[in-house]
Amino acid sequence: MNTTVLVTGGAGFIGSNFVHMLVELRPDWRIVNLDALTYAGNRENLAAVEDRKGYRFVHGDIRKEEDVEAAFAAAKGAPGDRLLVVHFAAESHVDRSIVSGLPFVTTNVVGTQVLLDAARRHAVARFVHVSTDEVYGTLGATGAFREDTPLSPNSPYSASKAASDLLVRAAVHTHGLDACITRCSNNYGPYQFPEKLLPLVIANASEGKPLPIYGDGLQVRDWLYVRDHAEAILAVLEKGRKGEVYNIGGNNEMTNLALVRCVLAELAAPESLITYVKDRPGHDRRYAIDASKIRAEIGWAPRFTFETALPLTVRWYRSETEWLQRVRSGAYREYYARQYGARGDPA
Repeated sequence: MNTTVLVTGGAGFIGSNFVHMLVELRPDWRIVNLDALTYAGNRENLAAVEDRKGYRFVHGDIRKEEDVEAAFAAAKGAPGDRLLVVHFAAESHVDRSIVSGLPFVTTNVVGTQVLLDAARRHAVARFVHVSTDEVYGTLGATGAFREDTPLSPNSPYSASKAASDLLVRAAVHTHGLDACITRCSNNYGPYQFPEKLLPLVIANASEGKPLPIYGDGLQVRDWLYVRDHAEAILAVLEKGRKGEVYNIGGNNEMTNLALVRCVLAELAAPESLITYVKDRPGHDRRYAIDASKIRAEIGWAPRFTFETALPLTVRWYRSETEWLQRVRSGAYREYYARQYGARGDPA
């Protein structure tokens, strides 16, 4: 029996890391990558796998049934083959959702329902919906989010992700879809779009530019290396129980200010670059993940410590200055137009 994985949003930060991991760990699996290539989707992230046998890119929007059907058509195998879906595609930046929540509702909510309907039509064997700890809201000084923590989202982004989580839950209970939900803490690592805190700090500090920090910088987050997250999703895909939610955390709580100071120390850059700016509306004060369920049921635990993974991350961005500049300037969108525009998408 052959296995095909349809990955949505596979040209984004976490999705592209997941695809790279699949190529390494599951070389016999076919991969179909459906991505709309919005501002944060970058096919250059996957240049190393574009010509690999068994990999196929489909340019499309999860909100459009015809695009989703095209991706499922590309993923179709022989009778008896196994089809899996890992759903990353989402609008994901809180600040952008504060400016306008509508794109988050249409992509994260409507798009997820379009995918769920298609997954049922195509008899998908397992659907993994990648969500966020932000659906739980905010914590006080103690405690951690468990899978049974009530959903209490505080931004348009997290509200849209909570809604999509509930649609997945409904598909399980109403239609019997074999689906799982994962909720992760803050990711960091290669290929992250530089509007996010850590790559923004690395880029600005490397150039001696100010580092904008919201409020007092004492918001607490749990930081998860993206390779650990990818491996956890694969573990849920293969071993998770139908209908279950699994929290994925890095066991590494720290304030935003402490994180920035760690990056500055790694770069030997001065703390005088730190610039405090007005806090964003509805900014959650603290997130913390209890990931004991995935450890107990599936046996996953993070392999990378922050002390190991942060230097790896900093070195990657310092060595990929051309990638970073293309992303920051928007030139990355021209890369594949030049490479493939004349002859279409590579097979």
